Amino acid sequence: MNIFQALLVSHQTQRELSARLLESKQASDESRHLFEELKSELAAHETAEERCFYVPLMQHDESVDLSRHAIAEHHEMDEMVEHLEELDPHAVEWSVCCQELCDKIEHHLKEEEEKFFPQAGEVLSEEQKQQLAVDYEAEFTALRIKQEA
Repeated sequence: MNIFQALLVSHQTQRELSARLLESKQASDESRHLFEELKSELAAHETAEERCFYVPLMQHDESVDLSRHAIAEHHEMDEMVEHLEELDPHAVEWSVCCQELCDKIEHHLKEEEEKFFPQAGEVLSEEQKQQLAVDYEAEFTALRIKQEA
């Protein structure tokens, strides 16, 4: 498995959780559970991705700007999650902000897959791609275990 395949596993999970959250009844137990699961998935993915993918790519001039952009989008999504946590889940604003978060997630994932992955693929060797996948999966798993503790 290479880093792109490893990242796509979490991307698919994020897409599924986003879709299920948007389909769930607002302020239901299911929507609260899905939001918490999405929040946990995003937090672990973002941190592991930044540490094990973006930071190594910042060593290459060709991928510095995209790395910074992707990290900035992670920060925006974190702020959106924090804002949602402050809102009443029964309020209309919660539903609107939830939709905005899910739209931002999809934008970010699509941009990574269509723009960033191809460029990163050009600067990383096959060995690096495989090692980064190992590093990412270990970091992601450790973060998820820590969240559950």
